[in-house]
Amino acid sequence: MHARMGETFERVTLTGLAHKGDAIANVDGEQVFVDGGAPGDVVTLNMDGPRARIVAVHDNSPHRVMPPCPKSSQCGGCALQHMDDGFVAGWKRDQVIAALSHRGIDTDVAPTVTSPSRSRRRATFAARRSGAGVIIGFHEKASTHIVDVTECEILDPAIIQALPAIAGMLEDGLTRRGEARVAVTATKTGLDVAVEMPGKAVSGQLLSKLSHAAQKAGLARLTWNSEQVAEWRSPVVEFDGLACVPPAGAFLQAVEQAEAILRQFIVDAACKRKRLRRIADLFSGCGAFALPLARLAKVDAFDSDAAAIAALDQATRNLQGLKPIVAQRRDLFRRPVFAQDLKGYDMAVLDPPRAGGQAQAEQLAKSKVPLVASISCNPATFARDARILIDGGYTIGPATPVDQFRWSAHVEVVAIFERA
Repeated sequence: MHARMGETFERVTLTGLAHKGDAIANVDGEQVFVDGGAPGDVVTLNMDGPRARIVAVHDNSPHRVMPPCPKSSQCGGCALQHMDDGFVAGWKRDQVIAALSHRGIDTDVAPTVTSPSRSRRRATFAARRSGAGVIIGFHEKASTHIVDVTECEILDPAIIQALPAIAGMLEDGLTRRGEARVAVTATKTGLDVAVEMPGKAVSGQLLSKLSHAAQKAGLARLTWNSEQVAEWRSPVVEFDGLACVPPAGAFLQAVEQAEAILRQFIVDAACKRKRLRRIADLFSGCGAFALPLARLAKVDAFDSDAAAIAALDQATRNLQGLKPIVAQRRDLFRRPVFAQDLKGYDMAVLDPPRAGGQAQAEQLAKSKVPLVASISCNPATFARDARILIDGGYTIGPATPVDQFRWSAHVEVVAIFERA
């Protein structure tokens, strides 16, 4: 590195964004990353190793805007609030195009569909005891310091409004040392809260205190270190009007509106099939896609999360008018559904975690399943798995980026693959 730690550089023009949302600058022939910068900014930088801090902005980028949240420069929950929505949407679309291009895939990529602000229905907070009580919020950027969240532009307002009561509820349960993870999900019947606090078991007097405080806070359910403290109302989520009670801390699509867009994309593709009798939902979770698809055909749902599979199975028992759903626990990373076992399926849905579903994609590529709907929150692994499907004889349709992680560097992507 030519630039030295602490060295200052005047009037540097920021030239682009890296994949994590940092701005990029060229300093002494070296590329450095700049937090809080926008392409086109002319700034003074102070070096901090391979990163740089903005000391002053001399000329604003045409994409720079006033962040809607006053804590955006501190809070690590958002990275892109200082840039206009149109630019961010275009940049996220470019990330998808670049990931596909890296794998030699040329297909149309639609404009990014951006979720509305204050729409995220789940979040995991950090919480710690302090001299003044409990502080709950998100970590500061590149720090273990917790930024108290009193308002938020990404979260469902019901979550923000409940945080003071949740903090009060936690006070007796948190140790003086260590930090708790508090997963909060907004459901149709109230908030579902799951706390992970290492070294603090729930028993006796603490159980009574937590239960009383949680009821006073109006929670639907409280879970502590995977042990249910109390459930006053079943925390219900709906997938296209079909009710399910997810397990505590379960994976759900972050934004209900984004989930609806992804689901409609899949359902529309399914409805175009002349023959649709059986569908495989791979990495099904609690059934965001499996349940609505069961209006059209029999569905076999697979996921490694036993609690999610149990919740999906229970939902199918409580719902009427659906084709049969068989929910099976299966680790699709270690034991994918093999090509020979996919015989007879008319469609497969592939919605893996960020690591992608390489092993399962390889089996799909060897199969004769005529239609695959692929969804991912990671364009890089989406493109890798897409390459496997294409090399196996599939044709990719247009890809659609869906931004349900607003003001972060993440983006969801969905596309349909058909056998030639």
